[in-house]
Formats: sequence, C-alpha cells, structure tokens
Amino acid sequence: MGRWEPDARGRMIRAAMELYAERGFDQTTASDIAERAGVTERTFFRHFADKREVLFDGSATMVRTAHDAILAAPADSSPLEAALAGMVAGGDLLKDLHDRSVRRAAIIAANPSLQERELLKLASMTDAAAGALRERGVPEPAASLAAHSAVTVFHIAFARWVSAARPPGFARCVAETAAELRGVTSA
Repeated sequence: MGRWEPDARGRMIRAAMELYAERGFDQTTASDIAERAGVTERTFFRHFADKREVLFDGSATMVRTAHDAILAAPADSSPLEAALAGMVAGGDLLKDLHDRSVRRAAIIAANPSLQERELLKLASMTDAAAGALRERGVPEPAASLAAHSAVTVFHIAFARWVSAARPPGFARCVAETAAELRGVTSA
C-alpha cells in the first residue's frame, strides 16, 4: 500500500488493534504498526506520540464533547443529571465502534500500564466534567462529587456495554448504571 493511500490514521489504528490482538501490546512496535498500515514510522509519529496513544485516540474529543454537553444540559438539571448528560454525549461517539471497543478493552485489561493510562484518561474526563459544572455555577464540593459519580457511572456503563453480546445503546447503559447508583445512595 502506497503512502498516498487515504486514511493513514484509520489504517494505523486498525493495524495496531490487529497486531496487539495477535502479538500482544508489549511485543508490538510502532514500526510494526507503520509497516502493516503501509506508512513510514515517521508518519506514525506524526499522528501518535507513542503506541499507547493508538488505543486512546479520540479521548480528547470525548472529553470536549462531554464538557460541552454538560454546559448545554437544561438549566434545571441537577449537577449529577448534567454530568450524566455529558457522559451520554461522550459515549455516543462510540456508537459505531462496539467491536473495536471490545478489542480495545481486552488489550487494556491485559496490560497494567495501559490500565493506568485508562485511569488517567478517566481522571481528565472527571476534571473536565467538574470544570463544566463549575461553569454552570455548581459550587464545590457538589461539582466534584457529581463529576466523579458521573465518570464512575460512565466507566461501569462502558464495561457493561463492551461485555454485552448484543449491546443496548450506550445511553441506556448509562441510564441503567445511574439508576443503580441512585439505588445505592437512597438505601
């Protein structure tokens, strides 16, 4: 495949996912990914800082989407409801990526350093959600409590979503998980 072929980024993501599944994350190099995708290693590093970032591609977009949806939530929404609206909007970006998300989750689960990276990405989502809530006028500690709770719901809903053979919509997973949280806190 020549370097002029379109969608180099998408080809690199697909190649990385295939190689991580075949060989394992630690046994795959950026050079391996570039070769399989039909690009140079230099091209790989123009798109990704390192081979871990292939798995976290789009996380900044997800965080921005969640932040913006929190700000756009109805004015009468509780802090938790506004934060959950952000998690649904962020998760909605995954709606056509279930199979890829399942493979990604398995790769991350098999590697402690990737699990740590995933937690750091969730922490940045929590920070963004709390910031958006503060922009809405929610005081502390309510903004942080709602943000942490909503991101925890997101994390658990995501795990439920990727483990489902016939996944419901991500919003439904969030709603069901949020209902479980409400049940735990009202008991």
